[in-house]
Amino acid sequence: MAGRRHRVVVVALDGVYPFELSIPVRIFGTATGERGEPLYEVLTCSLDGGPVTTDADFTVAVAHGPELLASAGTVVIPPFVACADDSGQEWLPDRLGAALRTVRPGTRIVSLCTAAFALAAAGLLDGRPATTHWNRSEQFRNAFPEVDLRPDVLFVDDGDVLTAAGVAAGVDLCLHLVRRDHGSEVANRVARLCIVPPWRDGGQAQYIDRPVPPAAEVSTAAVREWALERLHEPLSLTELAGRARMSVRTFSRRFRDEVGLTPVQWLTRQRIEHARRLLETTDLPVDRVATAAGFGTGASLRQHLSTTLGVSPIAYRNTFRASAH
Repeated sequence: MAGRRHRVVVVALDGVYPFELSIPVRIFGTATGERGEPLYEVLTCSLDGGPVTTDADFTVAVAHGPELLASAGTVVIPPFVACADDSGQEWLPDRLGAALRTVRPGTRIVSLCTAAFALAAAGLLDGRPATTHWNRSEQFRNAFPEVDLRPDVLFVDDGDVLTAAGVAAGVDLCLHLVRRDHGSEVANRVARLCIVPPWRDGGQAQYIDRPVPPAAEVSTAAVREWALERLHEPLSLTELAGRARMSVRTFSRRFRDEVGLTPVQWLTRQRIEHARRLLETTDLPVDRVATAAGFGTGASLRQHLSTTLGVSPIAYRNTFRASAH
């Protein structure tokens, strides 16, 4: 998408949640190219072009009406209060349904949190994988059995329709789209400026029982930072646990409590991300990329990329570079 600004249109409905409403402009609006040029144009519309209420004690003035949707490259729908309506009568306001019908074919449509109820009510998720906030998953499944609900993940990318779980998962999904459009370096730069984690894979669990360990316990954060500087080395679970001065069993349990992944799963994902950056930004042969990322051999890297992304390293590099020009 380099060379032109991709238009992101955010649809603000009455009762919108302010935090989620602000996510697209914060993430996409921060993305810039090599010369500092904006990569996205982020605009907000309401269904009548007028102000919208929020679920807080203020309203938001919106400068555009629903006609903006016809020119969008990506449409984002943040959650709104009516999505919590148990009767289901307000999940898809009539004017929202009509506005969505003006979206051009091929436009990406993104829901954040419980806005997935609106997309499902519009029939846009039929036969597709999707997610929503974990505490509404049972209600969602009962209301929309034709949707392949994935209640335990942060977000689902199904090509032109994407859904995110609650609150911060919307940040993860928007960063994922920046990475998909412009590569890891741009996405990581956005993450640094916004002071958020650069990459939480969509398949990561959305609900972790103990995201912060009790004060009396030792976190595994320092070990994770240490491991990130040594991805090229053959790091073992025993070595990681020893670095944390814990038994393997205690370290594994505490690691999963904090991250939502096993140490091996987390390490593999970090290595995949590092390999992607190298494929995007260097001309290193595949075998050298594999070594630098800690996969050892090109065959191992090919297997992991194929499993995770469905492509080979060469195909990933060629596809990324083709889409960047």
